[in-house]
Amino acid sequence: MILKKNLNIATILPYKENFTFGKASAASLWVSEFFRNSKYKKNNIIYGHTKSKDYLSKNYKNVNLKNLKSKLKSTTKEYAEKLTKELIINNFDIVEIHNRPQLLFKLTNKIKSKFIFYFHNDPLSMKGSKSINERLKILHAVEKIIFVSEWVRERFFLNIDEKLKTKTEVVYPSVNKQKKIKKERIIVFVGRLNYSKGYDIFKEAIIKILNKFPTWKAYSLGDEDRRNIYINHPNHKELGFVNHKKTLNILNRSEIAVVPSRWEEPFGRTSLEATSRGCATIISNRGGLRETTNSAIVLKKLDPNEIYFEIKKLITNSKKRKIIQSLGRKNIKHLISKNTKIIDQIRESCVPFFNINFNKKKLKIINLYNQGQKLNHRLYNISLGKKFTNGFVRNGHDVLEISDRDFLRDNKSFSLIPNRNNFQTFLIDTFKNYNPDIVFFGHTKNIDLNTFDEYRSINKNIILSQWNEDPVMPSLNYSKQNISNIQLYSDFVDHNFITTDPSILNKTINKNNFNFFFVPVDKNIESFEVYKMKPKNDLFYAMSHGVNRATLKEGVEDERINFLDKLVKKIPDIKYDFYGFANKQPIWGNDFNNSLINSKMGLNLSRGKPTKFYSSNRIASIMGNGLLTFIDKKVQLDHFFNNKEIIFYSNISELADKIRFYSKRDSIRKKIAKNGKKKYFKLFNEKAITKYFIDISLGNNHKSYLNI
Repeated sequence: MILKKNLNIATILPYKENFTFGKASAASLWVSEFFRNSKYKKNNIIYGHTKSKDYLSKNYKNVNLKNLKSKLKSTTKEYAEKLTKELIINNFDIVEIHNRPQLLFKLTNKIKSKFIFYFHNDPLSMKGSKSINERLKILHAVEKIIFVSEWVRERFFLNIDEKLKTKTEVVYPSVNKQKKIKKERIIVFVGRLNYSKGYDIFKEAIIKILNKFPTWKAYSLGDEDRRNIYINHPNHKELGFVNHKKTLNILNRSEIAVVPSRWEEPFGRTSLEATSRGCATIISNRGGLRETTNSAIVLKKLDPNEIYFEIKKLITNSKKRKIIQSLGRKNIKHLISKNTKIIDQIRESCVPFFNINFNKKKLKIINLYNQGQKLNHRLYNISLGKKFTNGFVRNGHDVLEISDRDFLRDNKSFSLIPNRNNFQTFLIDTFKNYNPDIVFFGHTKNIDLNTFDEYRSINKNIILSQWNEDPVMPSLNYSKQNISNIQLYSDFVDHNFITTDPSILNKTINKNNFNFFFVPVDKNIESFEVYKMKPKNDLFYAMSHGVNRATLKEGVEDERINFLDKLVKKIPDIKYDFYGFANKQPIWGNDFNNSLINSKMGLNLSRGKPTKFYSSNRIASIMGNGLLTFIDKKVQLDHFFNNKEIIFYSNISELADKIRFYSKRDSIRKKIAKNGKKKYFKLFNEKAITKYFIDISLGNNHKSYLNI
């Protein structure tokens, strides 16, 4: 564990964002104000592209861009390239990106830091966040998203599951408490002098007011490149663009401020600053304006008459005006001191005080699989999940086991229906308490995708892997449902492990996160040495097909039945012990072991056509316990074993001949069976397989079982 005392933070502004005293915009003001109050300001570098040099902070670093007007190269791409070099050199714990989703996508692919994204504008109007998929991509890429208002957050989550809001926060632009300053009879408008800001309706209202109350004045602060709205009145002044400091001074002196915006304001900083500076403020009910203050007068209708009457009320009722001014000046919910602490706490939650070092030897692993408590653990002897747990533990790791089906069975609702919501809560709470490095699961459909999202929001470094033992041959009807089960999670996990050569899935699931694994043996489970014993029977084979409550369903068969029928007829003199065949019910648990060790040889016959490398847990049971094992040559296990370790056959006639041959030659049979068990335990024991899982998961160098 590494103790983290300080946080090194990089703050990335949009390259067009002006970070100067003269022309600071909303995002720049946000960054500079929270920067000054943060306990991490000494370790916080702010990056941007600003032409003038009157920077709002000494910790600002300007990124020079050469291709601002070039059509040959994207400015965003150039900006990202230069930032990448800076970020790699400085190795920041956290990278904060403001208002540019496309920049986020470019940097997260190259930088290992934790990412926080800030939305200052409507996400549905921004490149990189307009679509649902783009917004989900942002959620997956970052530790936290911070919105400047609840309105902005609601826009982001339009048609997105609100359960994912746990990964987000609303932190409002903020101000300091202000001293009371003597007011003058001034009504002020701050913003662009255009239609979207409601300057036209302000014009009509303010002319009527100034005619009605000639002792009052009005100021308009702002500019507009394409002006078509002008106010001509002796008591009105258009001051043009005014820097932020001078704007605040004017607000200090003004009695009334009007913010009649038609545009859906993401927040409305003008309203916040006006109310905090003691202005009785009138606002429209658009976007996030209502969230700026609890003391503003909200226009019922957005028209000149409504504005006129509200201003008139404030002028003629000085008591009411002063009460509103006093409430606005307090504006406690938007204090910088309070909200900066929230920002710093969010940062700290992204980089825990104790950081996980993934080079550590001991990992914490959740292993989720069906333990079979319902069936009194009858499947223990063939349980891959149990073998994996044993392997992880013997490799020095800590394992917490969860049995999904047992939990759902034991926690049914009043309607006797398993409660999936309770299970998701259990999974998330367990995750929080245990804090695993890896979540490893197999053969389940009981984990909601939202639960995975919650995992990643808690720990961005979590590794999610699924495994599946069953066949995935597209030609086999039985495997179609299995493939569908794998696909349910394959895109959402880091790694998929299957018992078939991944190339078999290329036409069905064309993904690059599939890995082959061979069914492992376990020294505690495959513990017999049948080649040292004196079995009564010649050949063992056990299968279950169409099983319901441990009993074969009537009328349900597969092609293996025909194969066994033909085999028995070819070698009637052989003592065979078959289960799931000829009205003989399947067998499990210790009964399975007792029957298995009472046979000299075992048949590894799987459902469907022989497929490259596919072999169920059957081969671990028979070969791992020291039975001479027969397998179809088309499975290509000669990649791992030779004919002195396992017996290959090409057709049923050859198989019958070889069974008859080895049944009468005990010394040769025993030698091959012994060699097979030894080789199997050398290559595919529980420790080797789970080490292979971990090596792939952590990106370590590993020996591929496809290249043995």
